[in-house]
Amino acid sequence: MSKRKGVSAEEKRVRVLQIFYEKKEFFQLKELEKIAPKEKGVIAQSVKDVVQSLVDDGLVDTDKIGTSIYFWAYPSKAKHSRKRKLTDLSNKLEETNKKLKKVKENVETANLGREESDERTTILENIASLKTEEARLKDEIQKYKDSDPEVLEQMKQQIQSCHDHKECIENWINCVLIS
Repeated sequence: MSKRKGVSAEEKRVRVLQIFYEKKEFFQLKELEKIAPKEKGVIAQSVKDVVQSLVDDGLVDTDKIGTSIYFWAYPSKAKHSRKRKLTDLSNKLEETNKKLKKVKENVETANLGREESDERTTILENIASLKTEEARLKDEIQKYKDSDPEVLEQMKQQIQSCHDHKECIENWINCVLIS
């Protein structure tokens, strides 16, 4: 029992595109489904999907005339399309290289004065210890915040406000009950 290896999707695309380039004609899908298996070894069931992928990628043109849909492709269009794509990619590459060069220059500029030395290491260690000390002091301040005179005064005012509201509500209730 021998196993035949199938044709890859990309190879099918190449083979169907060759039909267009070699014949330099327009075709309906039914015609392509007959020609592709005979001349290029692409199974008829996959021709529709292959042609659609070529249309989606702009390699094959299509148009509906009346009730029929026609497909065609010419080598010159593919050449111009590839040339345009190559130009676009070249421009993107050039822009990316410029950005890369600028970033490298920025890195070099940023690294000036940051060379490893004993003095720099000592300063960085000092900064780290000062940040740790700052965090510890902030925690300690937070502990004593409840004893802060301003905070205590605010709390007293809130308590007094609550008492005032309580007295107003009690007076209102008494008035309502008396009436």
